[in-house]
Amino acid sequence: MSDSAVRRAPTMVSVVIPAHNARNLIDVQLTALAEQDYSGTFEVVVSDNGSTDGLEEHLADHPLHTVLDLRCIDSSLIKGAPHARNAGAAAAKGDFLAFCDADDRVHPGWLSALVRASAEYDAVGGPVETTTLNSPDVASWRPVTPPDKREETPGFLDFALSGNLGLWRTAFDTTGGFDESLTVGEDVDFTWRLQLAGLTLGHEPKAMVAYRLRDNYRALWRQSFAYGMAGPELYRHYRSYGLRPTKPLPLLLFALALVARCPVVPTFISRLSTGGWIYYAAFAAGRVRGSFKYRVYFV
Repeated sequence: MSDSAVRRAPTMVSVVIPAHNARNLIDVQLTALAEQDYSGTFEVVVSDNGSTDGLEEHLADHPLHTVLDLRCIDSSLIKGAPHARNAGAAAAKGDFLAFCDADDRVHPGWLSALVRASAEYDAVGGPVETTTLNSPDVASWRPVTPPDKREETPGFLDFALSGNLGLWRTAFDTTGGFDESLTVGEDVDFTWRLQLAGLTLGHEPKAMVAYRLRDNYRALWRQSFAYGMAGPELYRHYRSYGLRPTKPLPLLLFALALVARCPVVPTFISRLSTGGWIYYAAFAAGRVRGSFKYRVYFV
């Protein structure tokens, strides 16, 4: 626990939501925020990163406008979620910032759990579940970390997801915001930098978010490939701090498992759905591609 975060409560909380063409999905999230059991004062800042689907107009006279103290700000100057989050944080009034995504749905106790846990930490992450917003088939495509477990990088620092993160504004400012040069992995980078700056990162299992997965193979491949690419890029920046690449033997075993469990093998034998195989294969392909692109070995 750092001295700056010892048993304090926020005067006001700002929920920041980066959004791009999210008009058809954001109402699920806004409704969930209106149903929070948090008893304190909070506002909702939607940071519109260049939407062309009428999102701004949709939010201007939204039924929950007053209930949520809802504002929509323009963050179209630079494309990408990192800039949208930074712009939203800059426009926010609160001394505590809570980040979630436009296409997800926070559970009713999400905000109160983040704020309660923040009494002991500079920043707090929470878990996600994939059963609420996805079909059972789609939910099987991607593994999620158990609620009571932190997001871990073996042999290195824990991290938190940007779609479920709360922190004091002072911690955000000290860390310098999200790196706008990154398109993927900016949450890992941000929470690593936060800890390397001497600040504390907690985990609150009760701060749960329902996470919406990509629901087709092409989108799943693109997203997972990008996640894989992020690893070598981050390794290039953090190897001097002790981040280590995957050892050859585990990598070989992983590759053999992918071959043995490919979609041509019946599911009852492979125990892996086609979507699950695509997720792992795309991630591995991204790692290889990223290692070549950034001229590092981190697969």
